[in-house]
Amino acid sequence: MRSYSLTAAAKINLHLEIIGDRPDGFHELAMVLQSVDLCDRIDLRPLSTDQIRVHCNHPEVPVDQRNLAYKAAALMAAEFPDTFAQYGGVEINIHKQIPVGAGLAGGSTNAAAVLVGLDLMWQLGLTQSELQELGARLGSDVPFCVVGGTMLATGRGEELAPLPDLNQIYVVLAKYRSLSVSTAWAYQTFRQQFGHAYVSNVQELETRRQRVHSGPMVAAIAHRNNTEIGQRLYNDLERIVLPEYPQVQRLREQFQQQGVLGTMMSGSGPTVFALTESQTQAEQVRERVQVAIADPDLELWVAPLTNTSIRIASSRPV
Repeated sequence: MRSYSLTAAAKINLHLEIIGDRPDGFHELAMVLQSVDLCDRIDLRPLSTDQIRVHCNHPEVPVDQRNLAYKAAALMAAEFPDTFAQYGGVEINIHKQIPVGAGLAGGSTNAAAVLVGLDLMWQLGLTQSELQELGARLGSDVPFCVVGGTMLATGRGEELAPLPDLNQIYVVLAKYRSLSVSTAWAYQTFRQQFGHAYVSNVQELETRRQRVHSGPMVAAIAHRNNTEIGQRLYNDLERIVLPEYPQVQRLREQFQQQGVLGTMMSGSGPTVFALTESQTQAEQVRERVQVAIADPDLELWVAPLTNTSIRIASSRPV
């Protein structure tokens, strides 16, 4: 048996379009998802008992059955009971760097790391597709977080198609520590206000999906046109969140004043990001925004975009 340490990358949305309702109660979405090299570290250590134990250095992260990393381990144990009986339980240590409740898929990427790590620890030999299928049962973002990079996502976010990798782009992320936005609230409110415009038939749904496939953001990524990528950022949920949360609107306006490639709220927020073409520019933008707002509750991070999500940091026999 071996123990594993893995890094798990955050995720931003470069495009988020709400198309309509699905029979399962979720929204039909068309998104461009992107991994960011702002990572949590997940340490997995085998236990001689049949327990699943979770520890985390962040006080707001639950360490019981509510934690997605715990749910990922429990799912693997249920799916592979003979292997679980043979190898025993697992201790999961989560070292948070990704801000909590930020719309950056922190919980989902932790769960993806546990799926990948237990596949290695238990020597299951699962394919990437099999890991993604398991991940889809945990949450819509988990399949993407298994793979990472730059992806077109449709359905509720679990149907993925790879796009060309984006390199040489840096992101500045900003979030008020004490501010959170309920994802459920954001989508429900969007449905209440804009549900009359939802697509209702299968043919039109497919047409809208294809429009994103051949749309300006995907074309900009294909041509690696950083300026165009920044100009084509799009998020339907800004229509709901920005009027309700003026702090998020103010962050977005501050980034716009800094000459960045583009700026947008990620997912349902409250994180706002800006794209730049160099680390130097990103650091300058971070400093200027920090000075302009001067709120001790505001946190900012700088990181490059990355073409991977889960990486093995170390492994050792136990």
